[in-house]
Amino acid sequence: MKKIYLAGPDVFLPDPHAAGAAKKHLCQQYGFDGLFPIDSEISVADDESLAFAISRENEALIHQADIIIANLTPFRGPSADAGTVYELGLARGLGKVLAGYSNVSTPFTERSWQHSGHGAMPEDSDAHLTDRDGLTIENFGLHDNLMLEGGIYLANGIFITCDAPPEQRYTDLSAFEQILKQLAERI
Repeated sequence: MKKIYLAGPDVFLPDPHAAGAAKKHLCQQYGFDGLFPIDSEISVADDESLAFAISRENEALIHQADIIIANLTPFRGPSADAGTVYELGLARGLGKVLAGYSNVSTPFTERSWQHSGHGAMPEDSDAHLTDRDGLTIENFGLHDNLMLEGGIYLANGIFITCDAPPEQRYTDLSAFEQILKQLAERI
């Protein structure tokens, strides 16, 4: 049975164990074994902080996995969770099968523009856009930073976006299940 590492900000939800159980249950329905970051027993070495022990254990789970599915729903800003981005990059470097989804379909350019305190997007889609510090905002029509979506694309992976209701932004599993269906068909 192929193992899937379930990356994302789901570990920060009010009930992360329920979120992980729901994802793992769907994985089983499609013939996969889900590995959720907080499932590991964390043992802290004498000279190690809890934070570094968690990092070590999550990396070990990624090494065990055949596939990574990353929840790239914007988290605490216009882009995906930084830890999830790291995990996706590690998995890409290890040659794992990559998949990602977001429950917000608004393009990265627009989210970055809005995050910078600007109003409506300029009508000229080729306009040079800058943030409040005068730094260029990516304008490629992608969902997130070009390295995220590009890495998934170059790995022949799967990337899906949908628009979940705001109150279900981090809990809606529709796009996640679509990825599982596509992975089951490929394997």
